[in-house]
Amino acid sequence: MQFVVLRDKHAMAREVDVCEAAARAVVALLDDERCAPGGPWNEAVRTWTGGRIRKLVRRADGKRWDDVQLLPGVLVTQDGPDGFGPAGVRAFPPGPVRPLPRALAKLQMGGTSFPPEHGSSSTGALAVIEASPLEELTSGKLAAQCAHAAQRLYEISDAVHRDAWRADGFRVEVRWPSPDEWTAGSRPVSVIDVGFTELAGPAETTRAAWRADL
Repeated sequence: MQFVVLRDKHAMAREVDVCEAAARAVVALLDDERCAPGGPWNEAVRTWTGGRIRKLVRRADGKRWDDVQLLPGVLVTQDGPDGFGPAGVRAFPPGPVRPLPRALAKLQMGGTSFPPEHGSSSTGALAVIEASPLEELTSGKLAAQCAHAAQRLYEISDAVHRDAWRADGFRVEVRWPSPDEWTAGSRPVSVIDVGFTELAGPAETTRAAWRADL
């Protein structure tokens, strides 16, 4: 699955807002009626979820950001606090890495970073994602890991949780626990990155749970 984050150097979003918007975009895409049986994205999503789930994060601004809005996908925007720009993430139906639409293929992936501001404005969100304090990740990689945690929570959710989450716009709160809290805790969803990019080997990167269960 490809998704593109808005990185406007004149109105930079916070890392936490980008991670939350990425999580929401991926879940919103999976929940979209176009992914339902008979929908145009259903087969692509079933193939992807039945194999090795991989997410690739690219960045864009200006005209390049406008260009990717013309491609089929789901856009989520999330306002930041005063002094920061909004976070914008567009998720696209999964497909082969090559060939890609030209608007996606020309966008950069590696080294995507945002100001490491970690005070979420999404207090009260039904879903909580925790990022490991033991791993150092770029903002783009972390956004993908948060999106993966949100996806897993969506997949294991029952109809009651899923309906409530949908009504709340699939909002999530991303937190960074202390090393002691991380080591001592566990959550229903645990994401283990296998280490293809940035990490040297398998490592737990994110966790997810319903707020009511914490």
